[in-house]
Amino acid sequence: MKEAVSDSNSLNNNSLNGNKLNGNSLNNNKLLENIDFKELTKDLKTQEDLSVLTKEFMKNMIENMLKAEMDEFIENNKNNKNNKNNKNNKNNKNKTIEENEENKSIENKSIENTGSRTSKNGYYPKKVRSHSGELNLKIPRDRKAEFEPMIVKKGQRTISGIDDKIISMYARGMSLRDIEKQVKDMYDVEMSDTLLSRIIDRIIPEIREWQNRTLDSIYSIVYMDAMVFKIKNDNGFYRNKSLHFAIGINLEGKKDLLGMWIDNNNNNNNEDFQGSRFWLSIVTELKNRGVKDILIASVDGLKGFSEAINSVFPKTIVQRCIIHQIRYSMKYVGSKYKKEFMVDLKKVYKAPTKNSAEDALLELEDKWGKKYPIVINSWKKNWDELSTYFEYTEPIRRIIYTTNTIEGFNRQIRKITKTKGGFNNDDSLFKLVYLIYKDISKKWKKSIPHWAEIISQFAIIFKERLDPYLMRPSLTNTRIG
Repeated sequence: MKEAVSDSNSLNNNSLNGNKLNGNSLNNNKLLENIDFKELTKDLKTQEDLSVLTKEFMKNMIENMLKAEMDEFIENNKNNKNNKNNKNNKNNKNKTIEENEENKSIENKSIENTGSRTSKNGYYPKKVRSHSGELNLKIPRDRKAEFEPMIVKKGQRTISGIDDKIISMYARGMSLRDIEKQVKDMYDVEMSDTLLSRIIDRIIPEIREWQNRTLDSIYSIVYMDAMVFKIKNDNGFYRNKSLHFAIGINLEGKKDLLGMWIDNNNNNNNEDFQGSRFWLSIVTELKNRGVKDILIASVDGLKGFSEAINSVFPKTIVQRCIIHQIRYSMKYVGSKYKKEFMVDLKKVYKAPTKNSAEDALLELEDKWGKKYPIVINSWKKNWDELSTYFEYTEPIRRIIYTTNTIEGFNRQIRKITKTKGGFNNDDSLFKLVYLIYKDISKKWKKSIPHWAEIISQFAIIFKERLDPYLMRPSLTNTRIG
């Protein structure tokens, strides 16, 4: 085994000597032709032997590349000094005799300066993480500390994308302890919880930039919803907090998560006031980030939302989610009557027109009003926002009378977060949900079903509001084609 490692050292040296990193890619095929893999691997007996050889091979490759970088750096430094001295000497020849005395001193200083140009100054040790495990590299340095290696940059501690894999494992809901064990098993690299946390925290600036990015000027539909998570407070106790989402459908029919917000006033007694103030801050933020108009907002009975959004976007039409209203209703219906009640309720929300739906609602009240007054009053109280979808055709109805779009998003988040009892702080929740979103959004490249038909109808219904945007050539071809 040692003999094989020794062979790898000499082969790497022979293969890389003279190949300077001058911006051109190395000819990998030519390098590999010089390696006798049969001789190199003849002493390998186990998988561990192969891992050791791979590790040594990689170490020697990188160190030889660093040496080549240093050689080129020294050569360039030397040439730059010589060019500077030649320029000075050429200018000196045109001077007067009186000035020559002064120029001689200048030449002497130039000669002295050539002696002060940088040179090699040994190596310093550096430990980096790689697919082959931890590598203890010897990084060359120069006397003036001007050398900036490219293959392993200053401050760089990983050379194999392990950090990206750690973040990916975190996005799949793995705990820091599980990630630590996985990295050890896969790469033979010891990593503490503190180091893992620092690696994962690198996405925080990305999250902040994403949360403050400029949005589209107009969205055809925006879905609003919330999920409840347990988050530790300053006193060390877990309490419920709501994480709110806004998913927009742009004029190309594509979904986008516009932002996430945590409501820290869940336990306030005046819920209606707090809800209105909270949602007002969100819709104001959307406007400040570039949104000028929202055609339809589909919401899950969020308290204070209608008042908030209409104060900022007065033309926005609000549609309350029918599915959530049905779920709320069925909670108060006895199991013995659920089936019968549901048959009568379907006549309301499945009605072809708003008038027929209102007639069915009156019949529902006559039959069930005395038995279930809370249910009937809820439908009557929220009827204006529940019945918005009757003004549109079936394709539009399907996408606005339910928040299924955001419900599907919530399910995928819950699938990963359900294994966690709670989160240490708001940032830990944000990090995980953002990473989940990044994975989910890879499937949001296409327009939603029947979008060509939907946007064509929107163009007629909201003609004055959409014309300034639909008439742009860059959008028209994509949207209605």
